[in-house]
Amino acid sequence: MLTLPNLLTLSRILAVPLLVWLLWWPHWTAGYGMAFALYCLMGITDYFDGYLARAQGTVSKLGVFLDPIADKIMVAAVILMLVGTRHEAASITGVHLIAALIILLREIAVSGLREFLAGLQVSIPVSALAKWKTTFQLICLGALILAGAMPQFPFVHMTGIFTLWAAAILTLITGWDYLRAGVRHMD
Repeated sequence: MLTLPNLLTLSRILAVPLLVWLLWWPHWTAGYGMAFALYCLMGITDYFDGYLARAQGTVSKLGVFLDPIADKIMVAAVILMLVGTRHEAASITGVHLIAALIILLREIAVSGLREFLAGLQVSIPVSALAKWKTTFQLICLGALILAGAMPQFPFVHMTGIFTLWAAAILTLITGWDYLRAGVRHMD
């Protein structure tokens, strides 16, 4: 159970409180810089835990269970911090809250759907479009964190907001795909 891939996944979960603490102080640009570095490190461990598990043939039930949870915890924590701290250069405000809400609600709904289907021993594989959604999601949150470290470059925030909306649109499409696939197993 304590394989390197699982330890990498656990490290992502354990790093979330530090990430939140670094994002807590909206006027601390160095904190946002450190948060960006930590966020990137977490993204790298996300890639390597799956890669190593497949390459070493050590894919485990614990890893399959924890990996999506680690991703969702990180994404939800960052979104909430970017909404809540009201950082001038890094926040998600106004109409952009809709995109953030779409992402959070889809994550909750798909998690519930997967839990329900697991009880029926039905698995819905992750689609290529869902992987693109995740990519846009990770880029947007990284860009918004980086915007907090570099408020003098407004294009970084604009990049984050643009990719936030791209992620939200893909979130709606993939959420609908998962729901459609899951409804077939409901009576």
